[in-house]
Amino acid sequence: MRKIFIIVLLGIVSVGLNAQKRDYDVAAFLYPAYASDDPRLRPFWPFGIGEWETVATMQKRFPGHYWDRKPLWGYINEADPTVMSMEIEAATEHGVNVFIFDWYWYDGRPFMETTLDNGFLKAPNVEKMKFYLMWANHEVVNVWDTRFAGLNEENVIWTGQIDRQEFEKICKRNIEKYFKHPQYYKIDGKPVFMIYDVPQLIAGLGGMEQAIDALNWFREETKKAGFPGLDLQLTMWSINVNHSGFDGSKTQNPERDFVKKLGFTSATHYQFVHFTDVNRDYLDIMEDVKKEWARIDNTFDLTYYPHISVGWDNSPRTGKSAVVKNNTPENFTKALKMAKEYVDNHPKQVPLITINSWNEWTETSYLQPCNVFGYGYLEAVKSVFK
Repeated sequence: MRKIFIIVLLGIVSVGLNAQKRDYDVAAFLYPAYASDDPRLRPFWPFGIGEWETVATMQKRFPGHYWDRKPLWGYINEADPTVMSMEIEAATEHGVNVFIFDWYWYDGRPFMETTLDNGFLKAPNVEKMKFYLMWANHEVVNVWDTRFAGLNEENVIWTGQIDRQEFEKICKRNIEKYFKHPQYYKIDGKPVFMIYDVPQLIAGLGGMEQAIDALNWFREETKKAGFPGLDLQLTMWSINVNHSGFDGSKTQNPERDFVKKLGFTSATHYQFVHFTDVNRDYLDIMEDVKKEWARIDNTFDLTYYPHISVGWDNSPRTGKSAVVKNNTPENFTKALKMAKEYVDNHPKQVPLITINSWNEWTETSYLQPCNVFGYGYLEAVKSVFK
């Protein structure tokens, strides 16, 4: 009897150790606007340091404003491979092992691509980290340009819409240039590609049926390139699951069928601000996050990867903003544990968690060390996932 008890006890200990050893993919969105080598950034930020200019001039533009954040690493050029090498070391040491690059294409060519091409991909330790693309195909309005951001004119500088010819050009380019890179993040061998703004995609391609055809073509092209398929990832957001051009009158679940017809196979969020009121306490927001995750599980036939946002405060761009309150590293740790629990309760899917973000300083949602919390947010990730 004693022998049986010892065997059972050892089995329980073994299971516990295996659970602790599980490797998680912690993916942080990376906003590539903090670069000094991209001339296309100059019209918005003439200092030549990208959107660090918005951070650095905050107190000058709004004297006495409560927002006074400063990066402990300084106003670094993230398109410098030496700098990015340091960031990769810091990220992986603290448990972040994937960067999701916000990727842009405007006016017939890439925009803000140098942080990825010149910084990350040329970093001497790039093999330590995976990456994938989140196509940020939204309109560009005045909000990036601090000289006009406060006017609320919403002038469209660049549209995120593209036609079929340009869509095919983009897809073929990304398959060859990025999907085939050994560090590109794949699930079951399928490159992951996230799309931010579905209405912009549909409008540019000419309608729902045209968008379905284009995305089917994209999947087939990915297969022709030697991959088993494409993991098309949806930015879970109300604008992306409801579309006036889709006839959902004959279905009990129009949101699910809309997403299914387009062929999205997975989803995550980009920001809490996309589905809840963020002008309140962080832990109150997390209660809505729990409800949102449950709603997605009950509504959609796709794999959802839990998302945690560090915070939200857009004041550096506009001078005023909704503000997440009490988003301390301690409360952020509680949120990460909640995401880890979600993943552990969905053992059939890849243990992927997304975080907003690595460096969204002008939206006050970043993991990088600052004068307010030091390395607190990074230490929170490390405490939960390493």
